[in-house]
Amino acid sequence: MKLYALGDLHLGYEYNRKALEEIKPHPEDGLILCGDVGETEAHLELAFTIGKRNFGEVFWVPGNHELYTLASSRPDLRGEAKYRFCVEVARRHGVHTPEDPFVRWEGEGGPVLVALLFTLYDYSFRPAHVPREGALRWAEETDTVATDEFLLHPDPHPSREAWCRALVARFEARLASENPEGLPYVLVNHWPLREDLVYIPKVPRFSLWCGTKVTEDWHTRFGAKVVVTGHLHVPRTDWKAGVRFEECSLGYPRQWQDVRITGRGINDILREVLPGPSPPEGGESEMRRRRWV
Repeated sequence: MKLYALGDLHLGYEYNRKALEEIKPHPEDGLILCGDVGETEAHLELAFTIGKRNFGEVFWVPGNHELYTLASSRPDLRGEAKYRFCVEVARRHGVHTPEDPFVRWEGEGGPVLVALLFTLYDYSFRPAHVPREGALRWAEETDTVATDEFLLHPDPHPSREAWCRALVARFEARLASENPEGLPYVLVNHWPLREDLVYIPKVPRFSLWCGTKVTEDWHTRFGAKVVVTGHLHVPRTDWKAGVRFEECSLGYPRQWQDVRITGRGINDILREVLPGPSPPEGGESEMRRRRWV
């Protein structure tokens, strides 16, 4: 049994929906969907149906797009209510969510505990000279602003930062208390856990919406074997202190045209999380771009 991951499917695009239909069966394996499946119930239903049809186990964490409140799709659901709605859709399909107990994985590379996380961001991924109150202006200087500012509501929390603080505290406590066997973790989150892994050269100031510095040491503090994330649309593998970090985004159609041009498809993009490669000498390595296997 192997464990795979794929993030940022963005099923609002027909091109990506058709690609997802091409996933080959892996009946003994597991699939992690690390956020940004899409914005609507229909997008989630499609991803979970295809995932469960082709994999023995499916794991999901929310990204920012799942949390959007759209006038065309359940405008009554905002913030936590939208998140809880997505969790219920996943549970109807037997998909693991951050609201469920961590999952013991006994396949190749195990045993490990798969910890599904949901942290959001707090605008702290910014230079030291930029104060919080000036952070949005700093991003806007380069015409950078996330759609989250208009569609991702923090209700009932007073702000996204406050929601992030509450989430981080909750999952930090769970990681510390819900692993009595002391198994290595596979930490799964949509947003990167470390600022130094945010590499988005075309829109560098988008970093504001990419995570929180509070999670910077979670990979070593909680004994992770692998950290799986998405969000950046820059697929890559990094090693930090002997821990492998996998950014597993598919991305918008224009961002993975190079895969199609080479005659490859979505099955070549599936990232093997476990068993995966052995750590490099010294436990550190330069970033490796991972467009396909």
